[in-house]
Amino acid sequence: MCSFLLLLTLNTVWPQSKKTSVTVWDGMAIAGYVNDGGFVNFGGPTVKFIKKPWVFGFGILPTMRIKEDKVAAGAKKNSIITPTAGFGFTFIYKHFVTQIPFYYNTKTATADGKWNVGLGIGYKF
Repeated sequence: MCSFLLLLTLNTVWPQSKKTSVTVWDGMAIAGYVNDGGFVNFGGPTVKFIKKPWVFGFGILPTMRIKEDKVAAGAKKNSIITPTAGFGFTFIYKHFVTQIPFYYNTKTATADGKWNVGLGIGYKF
């Protein structure tokens, strides 16, 4: 609750200029591709630089990944849709959003853990 109030306060106090401001929360929906699968996220806690009509941000991306595991026949596999979090850069022009996210795949019995970069597009509300 305290974190929510802090974000709300920062979002309303920081913008002191109509042309340039810094904000930490904004609503958007993004869909994209990463590591042979898709993802959907709705933005997250982000530090943004705003110079209308452009917005540049860097932050955490709570995400639903959509990817089918490639496992041996008969072996157990994860759900096709799994929650995850990453970080990345977000570029907004008016209501058009482009995102470059980075997600980590953990080590499994058949593959080493590694970071993957993706690309997403979306809409800012």
